[in-house]
Amino acid sequence: MSIASKTAPRLNEAESPLAWLASRRGRDGQPLIAEAEFLAGERLRADLTFAQMLPSVTLNWSRLGGGEGSAMAPDPTEAMIGARQRVTHALHAVGPDFAGLLMDVCGFLKGLEVVERERLWPPRTAKVVLALALRQLARHYRIEPKRRSASRQWGAPDYRPNLDLQPPA
Repeated sequence: MSIASKTAPRLNEAESPLAWLASRRGRDGQPLIAEAEFLAGERLRADLTFAQMLPSVTLNWSRLGGGEGSAMAPDPTEAMIGARQRVTHALHAVGPDFAGLLMDVCGFLKGLEVVERERLWPPRTAKVVLALALRQLARHYRIEPKRRSASRQWGAPDYRPNLDLQPPA
């Protein structure tokens, strides 16, 4: 029996600024970003990764083999091309004002303080602008926010149903 079958992979919340924001609560007790916004950002991150649109920090050893076609990049698959198209459509849908911010946070995994410093924004501005960008991205992906279901009834506010299981005589 292998160790890998017993242990589940761990999620490093410090790696993703979105996971960090989703796990923190504001003054009102609500998460800093909603679940729909988190899911939209993670979907964009997955498409960016799968489309191989982010710079790589490792060496591609397949190009050094000297075999046929080794000097050329591998042919992109249909799935990779589809992911690139989804990223392009998503960034076009949110507009140029939000696209760069989403690339920085979701793609390059830059923290909010880094984004504010690079863009010369006042402190805590990136959190507000990112929430707006993620809301727009969730709209593009058609990820609906979960609504709190309130108890509804047609009776008067003081109405209480009769729980007597005996039929009326």
